[in-house]
Amino acid sequence: MGYKQVILVRTDLQLPKGKLSVQVAHASLEAALKSPRDVVDEWRSEGGKKIVLKVAGLNELKKYEALARKEKLTTALITDAGHTTIPAGTVTCLGIGPDSEEKIDRVTGQLKML
Repeated sequence: MGYKQVILVRTDLQLPKGKLSVQVAHASLEAALKSPRDVVDEWRSEGGKKIVLKVAGLNELKKYEALARKEKLTTALITDAGHTTIPAGTVTCLGIGPDSEEKIDRVTGQLKML
C-alpha cells in the first residue's frame, strides 16, 4: 500500500511564493508530527510523497477538513501568526496525512494541483 500526504492551499489569499512555501512546510510538518509513528516511518521509507492541492477559500478548506476527519485522517489546520504579509489568525492551509493514498484520494481526489 502506498502512502502520501496532501496539503490544501487557499488560492484566494494569493500568497507570495515564499510565504506559500513556508505555510505548506508548516502544514506538512504539523500533520506528520500528529500522525502515528508507524505510518510516518512507512511513508518516509517510500520517499515521503507530498502533493499540494488548491482550494478556493476558507469555506472549501473547512469542508475538506471535516471530510478528512470523518475518514479518520490526521489533519493540521494552519493559522498564520501575522508577522509578515497577512493578518494574524488567517487560516492558510490544511495538511492531511500521511496515510494510505486510497484513503486520502477518497477525500481529495477531485482537487487540482497547485
